[in-house]
Amino acid sequence: METLSWGEVLLRLAIQFTPVWIALVLTFGLSIAFKRRLGLYGKLFDNWIGMIGFGIVMFWVYTAVFAGVFDWIATHDPLSTASGMKNKVPGTPLRGAGDGDYPYYLLGGDTLARDVFSRMVQGAWVVIRIAPLATLFAFMAGITLGLPAGYFGGRLDTALSFLANLILAFPVILLFYLLVTPEMVASGIPSYMAVVLFLLPILFIVVMINARFHTQPTRRNLLVAGTLLILGWLYLSLVSDAGTPVNILPATLDLFDIPGGILVVFVSVVFVNAPTVFRITRGLALDLRTRDYVAAAQTRGEGPWYIMLWEILPNARGPLIVDFCLRVGYTTILLGTLGFFGLGLPSDSPDWGTTINQGRKLLSIYPHPAIVPAFALLSLVLGLNLLADGLREESLKD
Repeated sequence: METLSWGEVLLRLAIQFTPVWIALVLTFGLSIAFKRRLGLYGKLFDNWIGMIGFGIVMFWVYTAVFAGVFDWIATHDPLSTASGMKNKVPGTPLRGAGDGDYPYYLLGGDTLARDVFSRMVQGAWVVIRIAPLATLFAFMAGITLGLPAGYFGGRLDTALSFLANLILAFPVILLFYLLVTPEMVASGIPSYMAVVLFLLPILFIVVMINARFHTQPTRRNLLVAGTLLILGWLYLSLVSDAGTPVNILPATLDLFDIPGGILVVFVSVVFVNAPTVFRITRGLALDLRTRDYVAAAQTRGEGPWYIMLWEILPNARGPLIVDFCLRVGYTTILLGTLGFFGLGLPSDSPDWGTTINQGRKLLSIYPHPAIVPAFALLSLVLGLNLLADGLREESLKD
């Protein structure tokens, strides 16, 4: 077989992404059809910048899900090597391909003769698993602490603001380096941090339910009990790991095992982002607590947590949603930086930062192993920024 031309390579790439194209068409079709009923999300489809950003982001989300969950799209095992495929150019036929093997390396081979295309696709699964979820946890932690700090003020505000500023005083990369080094991991400090940080989302949800249904004690108690049972089990499964000092659940009750490197990086991202979210939420609460609808809720006799979670927070959703999109992009860059420096994730991980680092060594001769994951990283961050711009414009009209 001969090496494919660029036209043939692009055509085969488009075919590999067929499930993604179908999912995108269905998503856009249904969203546009029902956009008047979908609130701020629906208004996004009146904004071309937001639509482009949303399309780019969802392309990588669907790629990650189809590749990581269903094992579609990728043409080869991202960790396996093939004889004679080291640094081969895009479209090179696979030597010794069997009946069940894809016959080409569509985007070439890297320095260890692994398929660059498959590593890029599986790298999206690594990023999508960590960046949005870690950012969501950071937001729930920051909101849980930022709302009372801004609403109550006083000594509570002073103490929490001091802690947030103390964390923010450290350079981000240095803080990451300290948290993900093998010595720090062996000490168990990241595991203990996970125990504390992952409690905050549970606290946030329970307090929200209690504030909303405090006048219906029977319903409230059932909802709180169900929430604590489900989220408590997930929480214990998340923080419990036989290889760390935190080993709480027996193996039969542990729902899932997260690789140590991913958990440490996840905790580090939450720890670094939460103080910034805290400061944003605190500033919004300071401004919104003086509004008329807050005074009306206080006059009705509503409690402070009800006012914070059901009066102030909904009216602060615009800036928080925009910052969430920007912060996911920021987290994606941080993950790429960690992978580039070989921190946290395993050295053979297909994440984009690690792949860029491995491909840069022969960049002047064989650029494709580094350019492909770099373009993937750039496009995802660009999509998130465009999505944030679209959401910002639409939220200002709301």
